[in-house]
Amino acid sequence: MNLRSASVLVLDDDPDILTAVRLLLRPQVREVVVERRPEALPTLLAARAFDVILLDMNYHSAVNTGNEGFFWLRRIKESGSQAAVIMITAYADIELAVRALKEGAADFVVKPWHNDKLLQTIGDALRKDDAAAPAARPNAAPGLLGAAPAMQHIFRTIEKVAPTDANVLVLGENGTGKDLVAQAVHRASRRAAGPFVKVDAGALTESLFESELFGHKKGAFTDAREDRAGRFEAANGGTLFLDEIGNLGLGQQAKLLTALQNRQVTRLGSNQPIPVDIRLICATNVPLAELADERRFRKDLLYRINTVELLVPPLRSRPADIGQLARHFAAQYAAKYHRPEPTLSPAALRKLEQYPFPGNVRELQYTIERAVIMAETPVLQAEDLLFSQLASAPNAAEASSSLNLNEVEKSTILRVIEKHGGNITRAAQELGLTRTALYRRLNKHAL
Repeated sequence: MNLRSASVLVLDDDPDILTAVRLLLRPQVREVVVERRPEALPTLLAARAFDVILLDMNYHSAVNTGNEGFFWLRRIKESGSQAAVIMITAYADIELAVRALKEGAADFVVKPWHNDKLLQTIGDALRKDDAAAPAARPNAAPGLLGAAPAMQHIFRTIEKVAPTDANVLVLGENGTGKDLVAQAVHRASRRAAGPFVKVDAGALTESLFESELFGHKKGAFTDAREDRAGRFEAANGGTLFLDEIGNLGLGQQAKLLTALQNRQVTRLGSNQPIPVDIRLICATNVPLAELADERRFRKDLLYRINTVELLVPPLRSRPADIGQLARHFAAQYAAKYHRPEPTLSPAALRKLEQYPFPGNVRELQYTIERAVIMAETPVLQAEDLLFSQLASAPNAAEASSSLNLNEVEKSTILRVIEKHGGNITRAAQELGLTRTALYRRLNKHAL
């Protein structure tokens, strides 16, 4: 970002300083906001986004510890603001300013400053922020793409929550990309250089749960032939991602809650607690209303893991994103299988956009992979796109035994759409419906 397009906030209790900086920056930047009271900072950050914040280190003449500056620097970082923070310091505070750099400040300026030096410092901070930006973008997770409003909301939320250590709960159907959202949060966080450890919590049996998450000592049980660190320890300094947490039993939930509350784990066969420093991200395909049922999931654990909720939309609710995702996967698999990168014919794109994708993005991904492998030309045609019957076809026994009208209608629609390869027009004709009426029924059954 260049200086002229930047929005700058200046916090200093000296009105002369504020006046001088405002007069200097007004012709140079897009916007300059000045404020004497640091207590107004949370309100200012909530109201708008700043590119640079000039932050004084001391706000009371009798106090020169710099602690106020450090306090407000932490508040800025905790708020999720992406602003580059430049500390304003006196000559005697340079050691404190260096400490501020270690705590996340972009740079510091010394009072009194030369105007050219101040402008250069702000410009350097903006360029440094641009250089770091690709690593902080949620789209750094491959496949996490989309221009739909629901996806843009997710990207904005990730940008706000990632720099904090807040626990995140990712909700959504199978195949929507919940693991990619978790990776994006990690990659945009301050823990990006640390480990990202994924655990399929739903696959952990009662007997394996403690050993897998908390570790064990040699001899703790029959097959414990050596000491082994658990996933909590492996994720120390980074992010622990517990996928399908909604499948944990109540007993497992209690043990997990204890570890999270105490920020420590105890290996099986040991009495020595081990402190752990992790950022927790959980995911589940269980709707939140069901998860809130205490017969199924402990509310105290639910409150702890869902400081921030992210709901990943199903692919059928954002058909305009299908083309972008399809092209992404086509390029990915063309490179993997050493094929020329294919394009999608208009008919192929229409076929994709008209299909309800019960398997979500994962089903689209496998559909494109199969098409790239099997296609005989560099242009993918509608006939190259074969949809899996596994994700969409209902169980035959269940379909025949169900007498519920809604279930019968839903299974019939799915079978006919599958029969016609996702062609909504032909499916509607066979069902004796108009296309509009069929779309209404697809929405009715959340297909």
